Amino acid sequence: MSIQALIFDCDGTLTDSMYAHYVAWRDVLVAYGMELNEQQFYRHSGTPSRRVIPMLAAEQGIKLDFDRANEAKERAFLESIHLLKPIEPVVRIAESHRGQLKMAVASGGVRELVHRQLRHIEIFDWFETIVTAEDTELHKPDPDVFLEAARRLGVPPSACRVYEDGEAGIEAARRAGMEFVDIREMAGV
Repeated sequence: MSIQALIFDCDGTLTDSMYAHYVAWRDVLVAYGMELNEQQFYRHSGTPSRRVIPMLAAEQGIKLDFDRANEAKERAFLESIHLLKPIEPVVRIAESHRGQLKMAVASGGVRELVHRQLRHIEIFDWFETIVTAEDTELHKPDPDVFLEAARRLGVPPSACRVYEDGEAGIEAARRAGMEFVDIREMAGV
């Protein structure tokens, strides 16, 4: 089946935001006496923070009020959103297919932050739908976010191509039966 739709992850795929997310979490978690290793954080790329941060806190024996910590993290992240840049090779792919193929964003991020990032790099209106962590119960590496994007686009999963930067997202695309591109393997990314 030929490709009828493109589905893009947001953080680390369309926007160069992963370091900003890491720094915001690192700085907030220090108040709880928790250390956040950068590589450990990136290893869980694509999985919602609601799942990752409490797991990492438990591993360190830290009691954490996730909702309170998350509010502080989101404020810290939004204060630096003006520094975010698009990942040009991936944005060019989206731009070249705009109006020719159906397109969606499917992210493990929260809706407000995903929307703000896409607006900041001025591509928010390129996508027919945007699926975020609030839209599915299960998250990457489970395929639900990609399957929901395909459902909303009205395209069979086998006719979708996913652009991703994280292992969890690539596994989710594989489980969804979708073609995928690991953007980390693209020249210039």
